Amino acid sequence: MTIEKEQEIAIITGGSKGIGRAICLELARCGAYVVINYMGDKQGAEKTLAHVEELGGQGEIYQFDVRDCKAAEKVVEDVAGRLGAIDILINNAGIIADGLFIMMPPENWQSVIDTSLNGFYNMSRPVIEKMVRKRKGAIVSISSASSLVANRGQANYSAAKAGLNAASKAVSSEVARLGIRVNVVAPGLIETDMIQDVPRDHIKNMIPMARIGRPEEVARVVGFLCSDAASYMTGQVISVNGGMF
Repeated sequence: MTIEKEQEIAIITGGSKGIGRAICLELARCGAYVVINYMGDKQGAEKTLAHVEELGGQGEIYQFDVRDCKAAEKVVEDVAGRLGAIDILINNAGIIADGLFIMMPPENWQSVIDTSLNGFYNMSRPVIEKMVRKRKGAIVSISSASSLVANRGQANYSAAKAGLNAASKAVSSEVARLGIRVNVVAPGLIETDMIQDVPRDHIKNMIPMARIGRPEEVARVVGFLCSDAASYMTGQVISVNGGMF
């Protein structure tokens, strides 16, 4: 494995499909070496890597659970040790376990919080330690429109993503002078597995653009935030939602 001297190293959590896969491809197009995390879908992660290589890009896959603090730390140490640096972190891993709050079992609450919010901590803290040495880096976390407007049956998901927004803003203020930028992208309704059971006509009536977004449209915004074109942007929550609000 040969890494070009100026090639940026990017870790993308939840990169086996959907928005995560689209972000991996976008960053590969931009010249980054992509480290693709997956928890259970090895076949999906391998497919993402194959698409990256078809574009002429480079990368590798890593199996670990972002909810596991020690596992995340170990991966960060390994990647930085082998590849020399971590320039970009995309906190994309997330799950849903929808249900009315009064009937929500504690494990459904905890698993969603652990993945999106604790996963942000588990990945971002050790990565920032590496970025500080270069005084340069970009972290982008994938939130949701649900973090900004309450959705019935998503108290756990809304809490996790709203917490992600707030945590990102706080961290951005701490590391801005160290050359590290921390931003959030909050997608609306995007064509992924998460909305496969939602009636399409009902969805389109909610969106001023009258269509569902594509993962690539989210990925391009993420790519911009990771680039020097966004060098004066930090602590922002950018909505990509077709004008829903």
